[in-house]
Formats: sequence, structure tokens, C-alpha cells
Amino acid sequence: MNDIVIKTDKLTKRFGDFVATDAITFEVYAGEIFGFLGANGAGKTTAMRMLCGLLTPSSGEASIAGFDVYKQTEQIKKNIGYMSQKFSLYEDLTVRENITFFGGIYGLSDAQIDEKSEVLIRQLGLDQEAKKLVGSLPLGWKQKLAFSVAILHEPKIVFLDEPTGGVDPVTRRQFWDLIYDAAGRGITVFVTTHYMDEAEYCNRISMMVDGVMKALDTPTNLKKQFSAESMDEVFYELARGAVRGE
Repeated sequence: MNDIVIKTDKLTKRFGDFVATDAITFEVYAGEIFGFLGANGAGKTTAMRMLCGLLTPSSGEASIAGFDVYKQTEQIKKNIGYMSQKFSLYEDLTVRENITFFGGIYGLSDAQIDEKSEVLIRQLGLDQEAKKLVGSLPLGWKQKLAFSVAILHEPKIVFLDEPTGGVDPVTRRQFWDLIYDAAGRGITVFVTTHYMDEAEYCNRISMMVDGVMKALDTPTNLKKQFSAESMDEVFYELARGAVRGE
């Protein structure tokens, strides 16, 4: 994990007088599972949208897979996968139709789409549901399908925005198994979450408080730094420090 695939320097986004992300600086390495943690409204989604080329920064610098977020957004989009906070597939299409549709968008050939469809459907255990409308599936299956489609084209980086929100603990664990598998194939995973226990699943994490990056390290090192037994305790200390102006 020596190759840097995401690099930011004082990346900032303002909406009028409101500073959504304030001069955030960090690096993410190839094949890493990088957690971007914080409470709702901490600036996580705004930062991710800038990194995906969906939102222009107000100031600062950033490169994704070697491409500049200001000048090369189209190249960025070709090298990443993205799963939004809201379910991102078409509920009025079947499972197989969604895979075919997005495979075409990603530029895969018909033969590649057919091959990947069979593998994906089998891996997710959706053989009996392949011809069903996605809207009829339980939320957990929808989320796992959306993630699998987001990496159908084997991107260098996949961005996941609150991917396990609203699903049960068992499904959350299954979803993280998919993340581990993707990282094992060399895909860098950048994941936002407000579930502090999920920080334990990441190689490194950053912690956002009110648009400011307050910490960046491995979960183990952060717990040692704050003499904490859990990431919830670490976040509590960071949030309390922010209130005191530290």
C-alpha cells in the first residue's frame, strides 16, 4: 500500500458563509480500506462528492487516481465506483437488467457483461431473484447489489457513502465481507459512516467534527492515543474537545 491514489491538500468547500469542509489534508493508499467517520452533518458527504468530481471545491487541491479534481473530473469518473447514500439502482428494472445497464455505462462489452452478471448473481445468491424487480428486494440485498454493481468495472477506487445505513447488524457484517473481498482484489475502498464500530474494520480512519478533520490514524493507535476502549469513546473525546475549542 505504498502508492497514493487519493491526495488532498487543504481541500475546502464553502456554501456562502458556511464552511462544510475546512482545509482537510490526507492521503489514501492503493488497496486500503479508508474510513471517513463523523456524525451526520460533519462534512463527510460533501468531501466525498468533491473527490468524485461531482462538486467543485472552493479552494485547496486534490487528485484522485492521479487526476485533478478541478480539471480532470471525467477521467476521475472513469476510474472510480460510487455508491450514494440513497439507493442508487433502478427499482423498476430487474436485477439482471440493472447489471446490464450499468455494465454498458461503464463501457463493458456484451460478453463481459454476460460473464460478470453470472458471477455476481451467483456470488450474491440471487439466482432465484435475477428476473425480479429490484424494488421488490429487501434493503440489505439492494445495498449488496448496489455495491457489487459499483465495482463491476473493477475501478481503482470505490466511494461508499453510508452504505450500511438502515440495515440490520447481520447484513452490515455481510456487506463488510464484500468490502474485504474488493480490497483483496486491489480496489481502494473509501467509506463514510457514522457507525463507530465500523471503524474497527478499516485500515485507517479519519474523524470529522463540524467540517474539520480532527484525527487520522489506525483504530488501534487512536484508541491508545485517547486511552479509549472503543471508537465511540474516541469520537466523544474529539467532539468534546471541539466544543471546548481545542
